[in-house]
Amino acid sequence: MTVLPVARTSDEAYVYLDLTPCGDCGATETEWEHGLAQVEGELVAAYSGTCEKCSTAREYLFRLPAREHAGADPNFGGAEPSVLVDPGQWLDVADQLMSVVPTDDPAAAGIMTRFAVAAVAEVLKFVPAGADAVPADRFWTEAGRRVYDLQPGRFRRDRLQVVLETYEGRLS
Repeated sequence: MTVLPVARTSDEAYVYLDLTPCGDCGATETEWEHGLAQVEGELVAAYSGTCEKCSTAREYLFRLPAREHAGADPNFGGAEPSVLVDPGQWLDVADQLMSVVPTDDPAAAGIMTRFAVAAVAEVLKFVPAGADAVPADRFWTEAGRRVYDLQPGRFRRDRLQVVLETYEGRLS
């Protein structure tokens, strides 16, 4: 059984799970159950479920953070960047959410916009101090790299800050 890197929070783990397709059919729809388990004496976060398309059992184990990250809802983690979801994936999550924000349901719109704001804030964590943009080598997934390759300029700090402020403005 392989234990994945640290999931800073359960919200971050769920984003990773939503982005990770079933190894048998490629679908992502799975109803996840969450708990704790022990692997070789180490306490880990365990997520299990059954693929809704092909009924394959799915299980993921994540290391727990050294300290809990308290925060707003959603809470993806502390000041350090994710080791599960790369910056291209985070920006794609924000793009997808903002493209389907309902205009007739303020409560749902607020939830989706808060998630998009938090996702863009995660992208900004990948910009090193004193740098102007997320470095190209910070994209480790095929999906994240594809987002970067299409428009690398979107990963400049100034542009990300404008997007973040625009999304935050929609919450007011």
